[in-house]
Amino acid sequence: MNFFPRQLQDWLKRSPYQGYAYAYPHKSAYRPLSHPRPLREVWGDARRDALFLYLHVPFCEMRCGFCNLFTTANPQADFAAQYLEALQRQARRVRAHLEDARFANMAIGGGTPTFLDLKGLETLFDLAAGLFNIDLAATPISCETSPRTAVPEKLRLLRDRGVTRLSMGVQSFIEAETRAVGRAQKPEWVQAALEAIRAVGFPTVNLDLIYGLPEQTVETWLHSLRMALRYCPEEIYLYPLYHRPLTGLDRIGVQWHDIRPDCYRAGRDFLRSEGYEQVSLRMFRKRESTKEHEGARRGTKLGSSLTYCCQEDGMVGLGCGARSYTRSLHYSSEYAVSRMGVRGILADYIEKPEEAFDVADYGFELDADEQRRRYVLMSLLQAEGLDLMAYRRRFGSSALEDLPELKELQAQDLAELLTDPDASSPLPSRFRLNAAGLERSDTIGPWLASQRVQALMQEYELR
Repeated sequence: MNFFPRQLQDWLKRSPYQGYAYAYPHKSAYRPLSHPRPLREVWGDARRDALFLYLHVPFCEMRCGFCNLFTTANPQADFAAQYLEALQRQARRVRAHLEDARFANMAIGGGTPTFLDLKGLETLFDLAAGLFNIDLAATPISCETSPRTAVPEKLRLLRDRGVTRLSMGVQSFIEAETRAVGRAQKPEWVQAALEAIRAVGFPTVNLDLIYGLPEQTVETWLHSLRMALRYCPEEIYLYPLYHRPLTGLDRIGVQWHDIRPDCYRAGRDFLRSEGYEQVSLRMFRKRESTKEHEGARRGTKLGSSLTYCCQEDGMVGLGCGARSYTRSLHYSSEYAVSRMGVRGILADYIEKPEEAFDVADYGFELDADEQRRRYVLMSLLQAEGLDLMAYRRRFGSSALEDLPELKELQAQDLAELLTDPDASSPLPSRFRLNAAGLERSDTIGPWLASQRVQALMQEYELR
């Protein structure tokens, strides 16, 4: 795909599904840094009072045909143990350079963290509590799982160690649909896992489903949604299927009739009718959970004054494949999708001496323009939109003047300016996508990327 046209109307002529903009910039824009940066320097001027700790477990029991995440399937037990040893070495070095850091949120992702055995899972929580001084009982903690690994003893361990949000990729409740994308999964496995999850009692359960599968129809898609709602998940993510390079679907060349727009609209309308609020293109949350979520975001549920804001605050990523964010630098290990590419990067990570984790040497440096663009993107792709006053407080300027292309969204009837009726000033206070704009999030996100980021993504050679 050619990323370079700047006119929004040219992008709108294409498929609505051009790129999943869950972070900015995309990892394919990362490159080796011209000068490795010591972590003490990287974090020297960064806010460290409300960080996000992310632990990456790059292992799964199988590799789904649509997956382009940094993960590998069924590693040997000794390989997983060596990985955890390397992760602990990295954690010790990172903590030495962020001695005064405080953490407001924590997540364990992958891959599938619950692929690890009980001892491996305990290692992650012990590291967070012992090395990073995270109060596991008072900090929001999210963890990912899968139907085959969501077994009762692991679920009880997660809940006992403080996990407040458990997320599971279901994708579909129809076996033929998951088989069509290389996922061996029986509906009874999913249902058994969901019953076990609900029995343990996680405060928030999220289910991921995919629309646009090769064997899917709008009717079967709605069937999967109805099945999901039997378990009363507090959150549901609806993901459009993407055919990405080097994935299983790419290798076998699956062709299918694109029903994604129809599925999206049917799923959106169904969830709204069942009491869910749309948070973004993908995320839906039970309306009765919204007040609790907003309270937690303001710090009233954390047992402390710590709050985390993705537009403002940083993230410390530990593990091979994890990303770390400061305002001016995003950094990580290298990225791959193919089995050999992932295994090669993991082997290098496992062999690293402890002092090698003292520097960031691969990533993306954000100048002032990129920082503004990231703030806008991370806000605009949410249903609540961009808080114009918060942007002005952060940057001392107007978002609409800094990014004049935003006005094209209005011209194409994809966004609107809102004024707070309770505010003393008549000036607009919020810029947000309307329903049509939110539907085109996967067009608008890539379109708003800078030409520098687009060029780097275009040139990236995936392995």
